[in-house]
Amino acid sequence: MASQTSTWSDWPLARREREYSPSSCIDDIVPFLRAYGERSRAAEARARVIKDLAWGPGADETLDFFPAARPDAPLLVFIHGGYWQELSKEESLFAGADCAAAGVAYAAINYTLAPAARLDQIVDQCRRALAWLAAEGGRLGFDPGRIHVAGSSAGAHLAAMMLTPRPVPLAGLVLLSGVFDLAPLAGTYIDEPLRLTPADIAGLSPRYLDPGAPLPVLVAWGENETGEFKRQSRDYAAHLRAAGFAVAEDEIPAVNHFDIVFDLGDPATRLGGVVMDQIAGAAR
Repeated sequence: MASQTSTWSDWPLARREREYSPSSCIDDIVPFLRAYGERSRAAEARARVIKDLAWGPGADETLDFFPAARPDAPLLVFIHGGYWQELSKEESLFAGADCAAAGVAYAAINYTLAPAARLDQIVDQCRRALAWLAAEGGRLGFDPGRIHVAGSSAGAHLAAMMLTPRPVPLAGLVLLSGVFDLAPLAGTYIDEPLRLTPADIAGLSPRYLDPGAPLPVLVAWGENETGEFKRQSRDYAAHLRAAGFAVAEDEIPAVNHFDIVFDLGDPATRLGGVVMDQIAGAAR
């Protein structure tokens, strides 16, 4: 039996892969993946959405945008997860209608999936998407000085990478169930399409990077997650706090790695309430 002081580097590969497989905590992933699409279609039916805005020249470089009623509204940008190799903006619209109803514009960005793109290229795509959004704020109808970025799982990693360097001034981050240190993924099945190098791990792990000037950050994860996802979130929250960031840290009861995102834009929920308070600049 491994000692209580052992870390992931002491574990056999099978244990490491299990700890970084969020589906190991649920019976079946399929209903959650189906719900992403169903809830996204429902959000499109409830609120106005501008589809397939091209923020770059590539076929995958598009986003969908839900405007708010006021042209000076804040913007919440969502970056999807899927271990950088699955999903798209089409499964990432579930919070759009809730955000618009709360007076917050919402954008879900697409990026090229691995292995067609390397991780550094995906990070660059997200930075370019944010820069395009900020430049188009006046036309789309939101305040480019009030951009908040949210991400889930691999999307939380990408959102955290927007801190260093920042493509545009950011007003806040929402990081859900993220991976902020890539080192434990090396050599796992997750790494097969990524082909992470030591340079990738050092340069693309937010945990090892200077996050820059402080801003408000919410770091949250589900109660029903593996120990490593919880550890990574707590560790990165401590890293940000040590750098002077105002960090709200929360384990959301009765949710898992996949359904935690459904409350993102709903101010009546525990998670959505904190998110909307952050966006409004209020302390919860």
